[in-house]
Amino acid sequence: MDAVIQSLPAGGAVETALRTLVIFAFTLLLIRLGSRRAMRKGSAFDFVVSIMLGSVMSRGIDGRASLLATLVAGSVLLGLHWLLAVVAYQTKWFGPLIKGQRALLIEHGKMHTDEMRRVSVTPNDLLQAIREQTDHTDVSRIRLAHLERDGRISVVVEKQEPRVINISVEKGVQTVRIEL
Repeated sequence: MDAVIQSLPAGGAVETALRTLVIFAFTLLLIRLGSRRAMRKGSAFDFVVSIMLGSVMSRGIDGRASLLATLVAGSVLLGLHWLLAVVAYQTKWFGPLIKGQRALLIEHGKMHTDEMRRVSVTPNDLLQAIREQTDHTDVSRIRLAHLERDGRISVVVEKQEPRVINISVEKGVQTVRIEL
């Protein structure tokens, strides 16, 4: 295919456009057939594959690598990503090795400052996540907060008992009970 593309007149621009079209279509096909999770916000494992795929495919667009070599390299890269993801799913030890582990930041309203320091999460980072997910910053109302493998901070709020208000009206009218 390289020979066909390179034999076209006007060389540079047309050749680059055709290479771009072929590589774009092929990469889209790879992603759709193979590893969709590599292209969403994921773990460092997924992020590295995304960067490498972009780098490999760009070499084919600008002609630094042959079109066939680029398509093969992209296929091998996503195939390897798929294979490692399957192994990570099937084994308990391999997943954390390549994808990382979550870190417990808050448990029942108490910040785990040693763990926060280990994973480089500041109290301000944690308060921001709490604000964004709960509309408050009261750490005592948080049951759990984790730094997830993809870098997000997830927050689980303590379950609160409903506030009950009893309103009674005079002269024989019933009492109204309101739970907030």
